[in-house]
Amino acid sequence: MSDRTRASDQEEQRLEHQTDEGAQALARRSEVVSGGPWPENDETMIINMGPQHPSTHGVLRVMLELDGETILRSKPVIGYLHTGMEKTGEELTYVQGATNVTRMDYLAPLSNELVFSMAVERLLDLEIPPRAVWIRMMLVELQRMASHLLFQATNGMDVGAVSMMVYGWRERELTLRFLETITGLRMNHNFIRPGGVAADLPDGWRADLDELCTLVERGVRDYSALLSENPIFLERLVGIGTITTEEAIARGITGPILRATGFPWDLRKAQPYLAYDDVDFDVVYGSHGDCYDRFNIRLNEILQSVNIVRQCADGLPAGDYRVQDRKVTPPPRARIDESMEALIHHFKLFTEGFRVPAGETYVAIESPRGEIGCYLVADGTGKPVRLHIRGPSFYNLQGIEPMTSGALISDAVATISSIDPIMGEADR
Repeated sequence: MSDRTRASDQEEQRLEHQTDEGAQALARRSEVVSGGPWPENDETMIINMGPQHPSTHGVLRVMLELDGETILRSKPVIGYLHTGMEKTGEELTYVQGATNVTRMDYLAPLSNELVFSMAVERLLDLEIPPRAVWIRMMLVELQRMASHLLFQATNGMDVGAVSMMVYGWRERELTLRFLETITGLRMNHNFIRPGGVAADLPDGWRADLDELCTLVERGVRDYSALLSENPIFLERLVGIGTITTEEAIARGITGPILRATGFPWDLRKAQPYLAYDDVDFDVVYGSHGDCYDRFNIRLNEILQSVNIVRQCADGLPAGDYRVQDRKVTPPPRARIDESMEALIHHFKLFTEGFRVPAGETYVAIESPRGEIGCYLVADGTGKPVRLHIRGPSFYNLQGIEPMTSGALISDAVATISSIDPIMGEADR
């Protein structure tokens, strides 16, 4: 046998070996990504929706097994936006903590700040002034309005009602502009902090708030007229992406998605915090658990938040906006120029922070997407030993599988949009 023939045979054997290895690797990969072996029906196909897809609202990847246009199975895959915020929080002082968590759910940063601050205050056994309580409540409801307004805009665009993007953005812009006058920033405010809030309300806030509430109510009427009875919109949402109460609870799903199934669970009513037991509002819930119910709940929750905001403005008590006698907040600016003790207090607070007694706690509140919780473990130093956030988007995404099973692939876009996930919160 010639050297050329021998080399040719060796090359052929090598290629056959590579082909066998490739087939085995492909089979192993199919089992991993699809949750099992390839189905016997050779007409099915497994495709990726995302992680870069306009309707996934971030870097969400959904693996779909299709039989033609029908979804047989789906599997959400997260982790493409992992930021390590929980681990970062263990390296920051409690004073710096709100700056970290505010970036998780970037459409409702004040809710992140509130739940972290309440957890720290519980470990400190700290009672904040009534004025700070009511300011916090007003701000998180304004944030709920802004978040749901953005949902109306993007949900409309996802299902073809492109003009809703303009309408929803219009009122959201007004809401963010008002929040900027209060906090100094449109988002990632770092305004709700352990011990109260960063500053008191500015002059002229009440007139601006009344005007904002009027404009948002008018905008919601426009959305309802545009969409609620639109036959094309109804065709895209009614009966699409359904989930039952039992399926939602089994997966830890909360917020508008759970309430859409007919289960009126809202922590503001079920486990009142701040001063929610002193204001009058309704828990909005549906009965079918479909995309239309989730749209309608968020639309009406905007009006309920407007109602709460007005009650906050009417019932806002006088007094201080933060605790002054426990040295967990900075001294008044005027005192720094007058007192060496105040200057030292200010310096030590922002360089070393304050110490929190050893212990652990869990605090949960109702964010626009559901229950957001903060589990905090302290060891008596100025930094937490463990920070864990229960992000509602992480749990709500588990509903994709039952919501899309048996649906058309075109309905997956409407279903994911109706979940309203924030991937920065899911991938903490």
